[in-house]
Amino acid sequence: MKIGFIGLGNMGGPMALNLARAGHEVTGFDLSAPMPDGVQPAASAADAAAGADVVVTMLPDGAILRRVAAEVIPAMQHGTVLCDCSTVDVESAREVAGQAAHAGLGSLDAPVSGGITGAAAGTLTFMVGGATEAFDTVKPLFEIMGQKAVHCGGSGAGQAAKICNNMILGATMIATCEAFALADKLGLDRQKMFDVVSTSSGYSWSMNAYCPAPGIGPTSPADNGYKPGFAAELMLKDLRLSQQAAEVADASTPMGQLAASLYARFVEQEGGRGRDFSAMLPWLVGMHRPN
Repeated sequence: MKIGFIGLGNMGGPMALNLARAGHEVTGFDLSAPMPDGVQPAASAADAAAGADVVVTMLPDGAILRRVAAEVIPAMQHGTVLCDCSTVDVESAREVAGQAAHAGLGSLDAPVSGGITGAAAGTLTFMVGGATEAFDTVKPLFEIMGQKAVHCGGSGAGQAAKICNNMILGATMIATCEAFALADKLGLDRQKMFDVVSTSSGYSWSMNAYCPAPGIGPTSPADNGYKPGFAAELMLKDLRLSQQAAEVADASTPMGQLAASLYARFVEQEGGRGRDFSAMLPWLVGMHRPN
């Protein structure tokens, strides 16, 4: 299959590399990131899209997605598929899907979970919105880049699933970090707490698979000085997207709103930028209860 891949950063680069290694003809474009081995460079996003059966994008935000879509959609052949794997707002995803449909293209919004490690290992999970026909076209590529692809519904459903998932993740990570900070001040050994919680009703992915306490549970960014597997500023982005969507949908999400405000403080005022989102633990440990 001929694939145009636009956005070859920390996530897109390994994804494109895996497609090329699987034998697909991949042409890539990025403003600054290096070209992965086996990916042919294009002079522009439109050049990468020209002649492709599927165009995959992995971009920072909805505004950039809309600009790139405006460039690549006219260059794509009728009946081909634009598959956006970025995490963006639901409205941007639906706007791009409408533009693609008007041009006679298939389109998918397919944000991912699994981080940089999952992108490199080909173990991402894709949450996909769009028509069944387009999903079936791209499914063999999802199977190379990831371990699971869930067709969540129509256009925008993939983004909706991603931001709902990450709203849960952000809130549970905060609660997990708070629990460790409280345990410390109560004199409870962290390993003993993990042994209890990880097999009790406090079980969660944040505790069991991505424990924010160094030296406890499976290896996580906490064991590497909180170098990001999933950066705190990316969690803040996703939480803000959840609150933007909640406002549009008139949904009450007080816990999500609080999680967004705490990550905003951590990232923008307390040195969290460039650290893993689980680095909230040492920050909370150093805090005192307000009077």
